[in-house]
Amino acid sequence: MRGSTRRLMAKHGWRIDKAIHNYIYFAFYYPYVWTLTQYAGKLFPKTTWFKPINPILRMITSRYHAKMLSGGDVQQILTLNEDVVATSDKNKRIIPFTYAHKILFQNPDYIAVMDCPCKRSLGVKDPKLLNSCICVGKNTAEFWVDRCGKKYHARRINQKEALDIVTKFRKMGYITQIFFKVATGGAAGVICSCHKSSCPELRAHLAMRKCAPDLRMTADSGYSIRHDESICKHCGTCAKICQFEAITFKNNRVEYERRNCLGCGLCTEHCPQGALKLYQDPGKAVPLNIDIVKREYLSH
Repeated sequence: MRGSTRRLMAKHGWRIDKAIHNYIYFAFYYPYVWTLTQYAGKLFPKTTWFKPINPILRMITSRYHAKMLSGGDVQQILTLNEDVVATSDKNKRIIPFTYAHKILFQNPDYIAVMDCPCKRSLGVKDPKLLNSCICVGKNTAEFWVDRCGKKYHARRINQKEALDIVTKFRKMGYITQIFFKVATGGAAGVICSCHKSSCPELRAHLAMRKCAPDLRMTADSGYSIRHDESICKHCGTCAKICQFEAITFKNNRVEYERRNCLGCGLCTEHCPQGALKLYQDPGKAVPLNIDIVKREYLSH
């Protein structure tokens, strides 16, 4: 057994079942995700109306989910020069899910990238779009490089290269998410650039928002938007870039639906006039902002 495999599985302690699940999940990333996309992904949105099945759906969403990241917050993660370990239940203020909410960035300068199984499962073939799944932290990233190099074009990259990938996708209208999964240790680490056209998780989020709003797979970033009407040119760029129908135009005015907004920040980055700004919203989850985590959430 390779050293990277031993280290990947050792983090689960006596839970051999989770260790094996973790190994299978990444070693067979594409067929694993393809199966879920083709079957569970198609069935999931069609069953939310049936209330008796909601406890099962809630069990799934509490164990596999994502946190939206603003451009500034993902930049902090991808430029870390020290370990960040936050594992207490306080983290639920940041990642409001029952089981998977650990924030672990150990050896954060050890980063790998490989092909995104979600994009591939939904028909994306362009290598420049596929190679977008980023892992921060040596334990998992080293396993990706050792075990997934040839199959999924996994390779080690430096922090600048990782940030360049995220920046490139954000310019193309892709949001940034960080994923949490019980079977992979319940911790942060995998960051991907996502679009509802090629992300089953975002599709599930949008379907549940309409059919079962008490269920969710995506936690908001913790930010909302302020709009400065005085400098807005009503060009419509913000409405076009938003994947969540949080911004629309009515009677030549910007209409903002705060409840739909996940605070991804794309509208603020793409607005030619700078008429939109992010602000930390006290009515939403706490941002996964490294400064906030280090100040209030570190494990000792």
